[in-house]
Amino acid sequence: MVRFRDMGDKEIINVNEGKRLGMLGQTDLEINPKTGQIEAFIIPSYKWFGLVKEGEETKIHWQSIRKIGEDMIMIDTKLPDEER
Repeated sequence: MVRFRDMGDKEIINVNEGKRLGMLGQTDLEINPKTGQIEAFIIPSYKWFGLVKEGEETKIHWQSIRKIGEDMIMIDTKLPDEER
């Protein structure tokens, strides 16, 4: 079991593009109200050196997570629909 507080300051990396999407501490969570489980991370887009949120957000489903490491969370955004 992984606790959210243990994942706090990890970077979120898209393994398909080799792109940094943000820090986990800057994200919102989508939680299933019936089970209490995290279903997705919602990563805001920032401008002005991270001070102002832009309108666009990136939604990362929990099933997209491939590896939670010591410093980063690696995600795969190109999963077949049946795996989501």
